[in-house]
Amino acid sequence: MRVAAFTELGGPEGVETIERDEPEAGDGEAVVEVRACSVNRHDLWILENESPLVNESTLPFVSGLDVAGVVREAGDAASVSEGDRVVLCPNQTCGECEFCREGPENLCRSFMLYHGGFAERVAVDSSRLIELPESVGFVDAATLPTAYLTAWHMLRKADVSAGDLVFVPGATGGVGVATVQLCDVIGARTVGTSTSAEKLERLAALGCDHTVESGNVDEIVGEVRAVGPVDAAINHLAGEFTQAALDVTKRGGTQVICGRTAGATSKFFAPNFFLSQKEIVGSTMGTQPELEKLVRLVADGRLEPVVGATYGLDETRDAFADMDSRDAFGKLVVEPNN
Repeated sequence: MRVAAFTELGGPEGVETIERDEPEAGDGEAVVEVRACSVNRHDLWILENESPLVNESTLPFVSGLDVAGVVREAGDAASVSEGDRVVLCPNQTCGECEFCREGPENLCRSFMLYHGGFAERVAVDSSRLIELPESVGFVDAATLPTAYLTAWHMLRKADVSAGDLVFVPGATGGVGVATVQLCDVIGARTVGTSTSAEKLERLAALGCDHTVESGNVDEIVGEVRAVGPVDAAINHLAGEFTQAALDVTKRGGTQVICGRTAGATSKFFAPNFFLSQKEIVGSTMGTQPELEKLVRLVADGRLEPVVGATYGLDETRDAFADMDSRDAFGKLVVEPNN
């Protein structure tokens, strides 16, 4: 069986197609023929040696969280059947702590994510598989578990509702595009930023109400303030954009942070933060019921995920190169069996 593995860390040149043994389904597991698996910033961080999950001693490593495909083997006590069309919720939890018992599950004390989707077949926990209606294609399904699920959970944590104004810095990345589309579903308004005029045109076509072409935080703050007071900021950049988001959110507004693309450390001016009673909330992924909701939105035609490009398994290195170059718009998806 072929897999696209990280054989060295540093950059896209470290991705190679190699052979691995066929997976087998253990108790409660299922073997899924992978029809699509999207590439995420999380995968790129691992490849660039910026994650504690992987080091030289653990190579070769197969990443890939967002698996969609067909069940080819169901183990004993599996919750799915051979032939089922499915998408994987990549959450891995202990099932025992208070957050697993009472929710939300993504607060589990041992929370981890599945890796291994850049392969022709995978063995996974069958209880994490969600059935796909025939109307939901595998490529569309593979866009959902990380980017769209993360964005949806962040919007829920910020209690965004119809009519709210949502600030989305770096809005042309995976989480940013997903946020704009999901705000459109909710009926919220968005103001998104990017340094690319071309990408912002595409973002506006997806429903972004206001766009700001700039990477300068002071200029962004001025432009966003001119639009109006922001109810919520959905921030996957962190770094200096944490203060920028605080500057534009209204009194009592909420900023939700899920990433660190612009920097792992943020500094902000405390007095305005607490005097205006603003909130900064952390967020990681989402819950399996939320992913099921997203699948229904796609099935009902209310959400059409944006796919930037698709790649064969042997082209996985190219997918990472395209993500690294930041030229892509929409999700990049590997199709291992095409």
